[in-house]
Amino acid sequence: MAKVPSAVVAAGGLVGGYGMARWTGKRQLGGVVLAVAGAAAAQQWRQQAGGKAAGALTAAYVAAFAGSHPLAKKVGAWPAVFGVAGAVAVASWAVADRQG
Repeated sequence: MAKVPSAVVAAGGLVGGYGMARWTGKRQLGGVVLAVAGAAAAQQWRQQAGGKAAGALTAAYVAAFAGSHPLAKKVGAWPAVFGVAGAVAVASWAVADRQG
């Protein structure tokens, strides 16, 4: 079975977390999606690129989540979420997935 690239897992966590929170009206459910995907991506990052890279990418993932909130006030919620998810996906691919 083919492994899902960590870039897809991380971007999916950001988009899926926001979507879950928005469509259910329950921010906690969105947080669960965000956390589970982030943990799965972090595990892949650690396996593919090592602990330091995993730490940096995890910090980027959390920063993207936090940064999407003020960005949403300027460009709208979905564009902000897609923008930060894309940025995390590119970083993940460059640091971890490209090597594998």
